[in-house]
Amino acid sequence: MNKWNANYIPDLSGKLIIITGATSGLGLENAKVLTNKNASVVLAVRDVEKANAIKSQMQQNKSKVVVEHLDLTSLNSVEKFSDKILSNYVFLDVLINNAGIMACPYSKTQDGFEIQMGTNHLGHFVLTAKLFPLLRKTKNSRIVNVSSIAHSSGNIDFDDINWEKRKYRTWNAYGDSKLANLLFTYALARKLQNSKNSPLVVASHPGYSATDLQRHTAFFTFLNKLVAQHVKIGALANLRAAFDPKVKTGDYIGSPNFSQLRGHPEKVKSNRMSQDINLANKLWNISEELTKTKFKFDD
Repeated sequence: MNKWNANYIPDLSGKLIIITGATSGLGLENAKVLTNKNASVVLAVRDVEKANAIKSQMQQNKSKVVVEHLDLTSLNSVEKFSDKILSNYVFLDVLINNAGIMACPYSKTQDGFEIQMGTNHLGHFVLTAKLFPLLRKTKNSRIVNVSSIAHSSGNIDFDDINWEKRKYRTWNAYGDSKLANLLFTYALARKLQNSKNSPLVVASHPGYSATDLQRHTAFFTFLNKLVAQHVKIGALANLRAAFDPKVKTGDYIGSPNFSQLRGHPEKVKSNRMSQDINLANKLWNISEELTKTKFKFDD
């Protein structure tokens, strides 16, 4: 079988895709490919100025690139962004929940959540819930949640999800947030499995790709030069999850080789903890409670 690549993506004229965190790394690479395929792309970003500079270089003849402000560390920002999308569009083909932070110093979001869980999971949980009605009424729509091989180091303490009682371990907190991405994906997929015309819900991971996520640690910045695959390869996982017609809801797409560090994307397996239904339900309930947000499945 040929290695899956962007040539497998058809012309996307008339399709609308939202990508969070689209000014660098995987999100930027995804946006470049999708505009080359003539899609309309919303760059959902914190740095609007940077995104506008990127937009001027990216927009193709048949594509349309729109920049919208989205700060996942603020639920108020997520709500404003979502309201704008719901007001401006009557369909949404793909939501790629790509934005993320990794191994940063301890801090909290504007709503008091530990920064990595708040940005990587809770912000995207709310965003997906707010945009779900639009996705649901769009035929063959998809939700792609970007996780990581680091999910295997996650072990969420639901009694201290914001790390207020324990000594902060930034890599463990990152692993928790990436485990949360998978638990959320599988839980949402289960909730939609008997619902007709619901979006496909898929998770992806980029293997070990050279992006600026590693900027908080000199060791990994150095390791990028030795081990990491090019971001163009890692970014294909999101795209395959979003556009391969063979992908099914609940699939996990990522680099398959060398302990999932490298390689063109294929269907892969996540660890046993990520597939624990009780943990997924626990995370779903605490996510609803913390964010005061519920999905509307019945309208």
